[in-house]
Amino acid sequence: MFPLLLLIFTLFPSSPGAQIPNQDQTKEIPIATNGQLFPWDRMRLPKIISPLHYDLSLHPNLTTLDFTGVVRIDLDVHEDTSVVILHAKKMHISGALLLAPEGVRPLQVLEYPRFHQLALMSDLVLTKGRKYEVQLEFAANLSDSYHGFYKGSYRTSSGEVRVLASTQFEATFARGAFPCFDEPAFKANFTIRIIREPRHIAISNMPKVKTVELPGDLLQDHFDTTVKMSTYLVAYIVSDFLSVSKTTQHGVKISIYAVPDKINQTAFALDAAVKLLDFYDDYFDIPYPLPKQDLAAIPDFQSGAMENWGLTTYRETGLLFDPDKSSASDKLGITKVIAHELAHQWFGNLVTMEWWNDLWLNEGFAKFMEFVSLDITYPELQVDDFFLGKCFEAMEVDSLSSSHPVSTPVENPTQIQEMFDDVSYDKGACILNMLRDFLTPEAFEIGIIRYLKRFSYQNTVNSHLWESLTNICSTDDLDEGRMKHTEFCSKRKLNSGSSKWYSGDELDVKAIMDTWTLQEGFPLVTVEVKGREVRLSQERFLRTDNPSLTEGFLWQIPLTYMTSASSSVHRFLLKTKSDVLYLPEEVDWVKFNVNMSGYYMVHYGAEGWNSIISLLHHNHTALSGNDRASLIHNVFQLVSVEKVRLDTALELSLYLSKETAIMAVWQGFGELVPLYKLMEKRDMAELENQMKSFIVDLFRGLIDQQEWSDSGSVSQRVLRSYLLLFACVRNYSPCVTRATQLFNQWRDSDGTMSLPVDITMAVFVVGARTRDGWDFMYEKYRTSLQMSVKSRMKSAMAVTTMKDKLQWMMEQSLNGEVMKTQDLPDVIVSVARNPHGFKLAWDFFRAHWHTLIQKFDLGSSTLSYLVGGVTNQYSTREKLHEIRSFFDSLTEETGSKMRCIQQSYETIEDNIRWMDRNLPLLQAWLNKHGSRERHEEL
Repeated sequence: MFPLLLLIFTLFPSSPGAQIPNQDQTKEIPIATNGQLFPWDRMRLPKIISPLHYDLSLHPNLTTLDFTGVVRIDLDVHEDTSVVILHAKKMHISGALLLAPEGVRPLQVLEYPRFHQLALMSDLVLTKGRKYEVQLEFAANLSDSYHGFYKGSYRTSSGEVRVLASTQFEATFARGAFPCFDEPAFKANFTIRIIREPRHIAISNMPKVKTVELPGDLLQDHFDTTVKMSTYLVAYIVSDFLSVSKTTQHGVKISIYAVPDKINQTAFALDAAVKLLDFYDDYFDIPYPLPKQDLAAIPDFQSGAMENWGLTTYRETGLLFDPDKSSASDKLGITKVIAHELAHQWFGNLVTMEWWNDLWLNEGFAKFMEFVSLDITYPELQVDDFFLGKCFEAMEVDSLSSSHPVSTPVENPTQIQEMFDDVSYDKGACILNMLRDFLTPEAFEIGIIRYLKRFSYQNTVNSHLWESLTNICSTDDLDEGRMKHTEFCSKRKLNSGSSKWYSGDELDVKAIMDTWTLQEGFPLVTVEVKGREVRLSQERFLRTDNPSLTEGFLWQIPLTYMTSASSSVHRFLLKTKSDVLYLPEEVDWVKFNVNMSGYYMVHYGAEGWNSIISLLHHNHTALSGNDRASLIHNVFQLVSVEKVRLDTALELSLYLSKETAIMAVWQGFGELVPLYKLMEKRDMAELENQMKSFIVDLFRGLIDQQEWSDSGSVSQRVLRSYLLLFACVRNYSPCVTRATQLFNQWRDSDGTMSLPVDITMAVFVVGARTRDGWDFMYEKYRTSLQMSVKSRMKSAMAVTTMKDKLQWMMEQSLNGEVMKTQDLPDVIVSVARNPHGFKLAWDFFRAHWHTLIQKFDLGSSTLSYLVGGVTNQYSTREKLHEIRSFFDSLTEETGSKMRCIQQSYETIEDNIRWMDRNLPLLQAWLNKHGSRERHEEL
């Protein structure tokens, strides 16, 4: 349907008094920069024209830091029109032509900066069904931020500063690099040419086909035409990078690009990328469609990485690995981020969400596939030990009333940026994991392959995925060429009706999953056992003092449970507000949400928690490490909504003195440490120190067992790093003594002594406590080329008690010469979490807010991390008022409407309620526990 507004303007294109018909009379009438009426009043582009192909020529100048370009766009016209609406942002358009069958004609260009839109006005009607081209000449400055076509720099080992230009177009920044239809559903092919100086190279999504010499000692690289793809996946880099390459078993050339001084740190990433691309090629049963895949380590990069098709880009810390200096945690992180971006080559690039409201179809799947792929290709990394943490992180924001559904309407660029959060990534991955457990891994794999094959080079919505996962074995759609599919469906026929979840094809995947994707939050399932009867009820888990906000929510919940009488996993689909199931016999205990494969919390009513506490104290290994971690998480979270008393949760935590499993230990720290972090920002040193001493005593046995070496599995090594760091920060004497000794030896060797990598954070933190030690470490930071070492040094320096050093670090990071500005958010948040620095961080954050939003984008996950990191450990009404006053002083253009601000208010309000209710209980319990321990010692 042709919009009425556009039809009127087409018929009367230059009528000065034209009025835009609009039912909403309060809506702003769009006026172009030249004062004319702009012929489109919506943020989304009209669908009457689609781009088919872009021919893009660019000439970036790395001396003047600007660029010029020409783009020719082949258009497919779906309705008669004389107006073409497309995107461009902060760009000078110097010439616009229509290349029509009737000849070349000039186009009038109108600009509407509010929506980043251009209108190309033709005196010739573009006729439905015919093909046209538009040609635009443009110029712009390289961006100062980390998006669009932006400038970056790095310092060589000899101290020379070198400049490069690279791109980051997701979500709405391609329009800042060239005029385009910058929405994911407008897929097209791209042919790119880049002019450069001989001292640089240029790389893009596709291989280079030739280089042409131009006058003025310039070269022009011509790249092959891309497959059909969205604008946000276009990428190009002009730099002096070097590369190393290998070829996959399927014949794809993999190359890693990095600055020359760091090219020797690329071997691990190269091998990982080859192995993972081959894995996905086989797993998805769809060949990777490009001849090459480049991975580039960019010195200035805001996010962790970006999945541009054929040219994925990364932070240097996300790609570079030194076997002698990088930790087990570094290896895990690098492998995960490569697995994530390469999964996107199918989920996101080949099949793309239609609009940003369904971003989770990209990001939830890529996050989920990190764990699926690494569990098979790198079993030694033990990634399953870390998946639970993602679900706990998602629940943290999803338990606030300001959360949003996984699939939620968004329109403007700030709202779109806000979708790149823990809900889209981590909740998305967790509900996919639950669905996989629900359907069985085999059925799930068959369904997602069907989805990818059915919608290749297309755009999708939620329901397309659910349809692909329904009726896996329907004869109409059976892929006879796929042995796994045929075998699975044959077995399924033999065993039909045996599943507790559902019978035959009655399963309605869409009905179940709509309850998880179209409403925010997650359920709390309350379990009460009376004899053989298990009473179940569900409600929304919400940290609020307004009970009405929990009403009206209902989920279809795939429950799993085990009992003291049976270690088998039993299943039950809870579709109603309450239900009852019957056990074959009475049991001592029941544990729901086995291994926490479901995205829900469980409250054990009546004597349920006491039974579990007794089990953990006497035989904790009867449950898996993940089950124990989920119990620790659930019981402490239930304290915040007054379902469980604090002393019950603390009694459960006492079993942790016997715990060794990483997720359970980690979750113990994750629930206990925040309690004293709240106290650090209040004047209550005595209780704060009591709490700190309790945690050290609880884990003392495990801390004492740690070797100061790099031995053990990845999980053991990651846990060792954390335990020794915690012990040293908490001034546990044996740890501080050993760390001081090692730091002094390292400093005496002028930093050449090889420390065990896993213990360096503990050693650096202790060393940075003295002014001399801090200064020595900064000098090593300044000259180091190992990104993981620099990262640990930076973190350690931010733990110092010296306020002048903390202030200086923030100022240096803002300046960006020695400490990169991309790391400024991490530095500010580290200072905010330092009991000696939180006031400095809050003042710095306020003073530089306008710089921060220019550099890191309104709505970005970086800004959200900053807002939360600086504010979320406050717990007084006075501080809440001060924080509200600051954010209330902002306008919408400077961020006042961002979701993360509302989340920070809710978090502080929850902290206030928690402290009001629980401080006396905590004091009494710690006193009682301390006297009980002293009595036992006597």
